[in-house]
Amino acid sequence: DAGVQRDRAVSAQEWLHKWAEGKTGFHQEQGHPLLRKYLDVLLNGRSGLRIFFPLCGKAVEMKWLADMGHHVVGVEISEQALREFFSEQGLPYREEPVPGIPGAKVLQSTSGNISLYCCSIYDLSSAVVGKFDGVWDRGALVAVNPCDRQRYASLMISLMEKNSSYLLVTVLYDPNKHKGPPFYVPESEIRSLFG
Repeated sequence: DAGVQRDRAVSAQEWLHKWAEGKTGFHQEQGHPLLRKYLDVLLNGRSGLRIFFPLCGKAVEMKWLADMGHHVVGVEISEQALREFFSEQGLPYREEPVPGIPGAKVLQSTSGNISLYCCSIYDLSSAVVGKFDGVWDRGALVAVNPCDRQRYASLMISLMEKNSSYLLVTVLYDPNKHKGPPFYVPESEIRSLFG
């Protein structure tokens, strides 16, 4: 029963603390094997796509997809995570404020094919970041507070082009035994959120 987690909430400060303390067991140094396995579903034979990484952290897959010729856009509240991404990947970048979002900044690779926004995901809109051909949601929906899932799903849908692909990874477990995150999101709720 996913209802036991319904009122559970993790604050932005708690997420920032996890990054500061190195409590990022969710980060995968080698990338997620399911992206490699289902890459054809995400790309659907297309090249030069705009691919969105919600709550991207320092996901190594961002460079991997950019190296394939795709334009990658991510969003993450932790500036530390974004700086670590560019440093660990050996990528030079520039930093600029984001017009219309106080305190937000975008870190962009000097090659221009990776743009990472440092702000709340809910500050973004298609007016700011455009629309995407694909979304790699490897740990965002399961990290979003349960009370914010509808808001999150509505935002994701608003950022997607008509023929975009949404690749989603969730986790299955007994929510009575773990308070989350990652939060348990039953398949029925995924269908309700995304159709």
